[in-house]
Amino acid sequence: MTTRHYDVVVLGTGPAGEGAAMNAAKAGKKVAVVEASPQVGGSCTHLGTIPSKALRHAVKEIIAFNTNPMFRDIGEPRWFSFPKVLDRANKVIDKQVMGRTEYYARNRIDIYFGRGKFKDANTIEVNTYERGPELLVAEKVVIATGSRPYRPANIDFTHPRIYCSDTILSLSHTPRSLIIYGAGVIGCEYASIFCGLGVRVELINPGKKLLSFLDDEITDALSYHLRDGGVLIRHNETYESVETTERGVVMNMASGKKLRADALLFCNGRSGNTDSLGLDSIGLEANGRGQLAVNDTYQTQVENVYAAGDVIGWPSLASAAYDQGRAVAANMFGIQGGHFISEVPTGIYTIPEISSIGKTEAELTAEKVSYEVGRAFFKNTARAQITGEAVGMLKILFHRESLEILGIHCFGDQASEIVHIGQAIMKQPGEQNSLKYFLNTTFNYPTMAEAYRVAALNGFNRVF
Repeated sequence: MTTRHYDVVVLGTGPAGEGAAMNAAKAGKKVAVVEASPQVGGSCTHLGTIPSKALRHAVKEIIAFNTNPMFRDIGEPRWFSFPKVLDRANKVIDKQVMGRTEYYARNRIDIYFGRGKFKDANTIEVNTYERGPELLVAEKVVIATGSRPYRPANIDFTHPRIYCSDTILSLSHTPRSLIIYGAGVIGCEYASIFCGLGVRVELINPGKKLLSFLDDEITDALSYHLRDGGVLIRHNETYESVETTERGVVMNMASGKKLRADALLFCNGRSGNTDSLGLDSIGLEANGRGQLAVNDTYQTQVENVYAAGDVIGWPSLASAAYDQGRAVAANMFGIQGGHFISEVPTGIYTIPEISSIGKTEAELTAEKVSYEVGRAFFKNTARAQITGEAVGMLKILFHRESLEILGIHCFGDQASEIVHIGQAIMKQPGEQNSLKYFLNTTFNYPTMAEAYRVAALNGFNRVF
């Protein structure tokens, strides 16, 4: 068994692992990464963010084509099968893998494809797919192994009609009807995708409302547009058992209801990938969801072992995971950029999409903050009228007296892009974080960015 020595060994090549590895390499450290899959990129590239968002974009284009009156002169509406649409996502995945593989080569980072586990706090044993077992000894170790869908034991996920958010990408046909259990971010995104393909969707929510962490007005808008697209939403429902046949599934609910569909997509929670890492050999223990506790430098209870990304829990976003990984490397070696990621924009790729940052109205009301609201409805902006993407709104929450921006909430086309303008101003120090920026700045016309000026004027006119 060969022993190799490094300054840092990173377990996982998703966004957190990549961020940590690249930043450590830029600092002149000798770095190795271990990847359990045969290609780099982690679940983000192969099973989560990239394929689902590419899939969503393709479905959105199909919807735009089928609802645009101009294209009706060409022919009848076109409907595409799920596997055909998925082909587009696979092409994006290939490009992502190629690019990321080049990053590792360019930075002279060694990649070990295989499963790694701790022998002690400084030694990782990797059972590589090509060379067999190897020992990697390092001063520092980063756990960035990501997460996987939670799969309860009383549901048979080997059945060809039952899927989780990973296996749904292997769906080889388009079901006529689909039950989606779990109405979190992933459940809502897939509800949008499948109803856009003409599938009859029932979205089962164990909670009282969709995505309760969002501003109430945004949640209401999402609920309306999902229902308008044909999704049946059932709140406050939990399942007791699932029956399967060759032709479909029946979900028996605790309320006594019975739901039947061609297939079931279960996406109610995720678990950290820590169970096969040999954590007991270094005295480290994950919580019941497989997640690791870290301090504000992303250091675990073991001094030289750090963790980042989905494996530490909140916010479980690819964007935050990459920055967490970079911060880990910075903290380990005392270089610039070692801050703790405490506030990130929310990006939810439903159709239409959602993005927000900062406080909601409910939070500000509970905190007794004197705030005001400015709104801009996309249907009134020239750019949205031109593109035909008239659904949506931009909402600015700001302090009545200081005009400090407290929250940005956006629902509609390109929401995850639009929110960054508000985020940039919110991050400015002191009085530079002000609604006045949007009142006094000239925006290109026609653009979606001018919604900030419209919303700022709308809100400022409420101040007295």
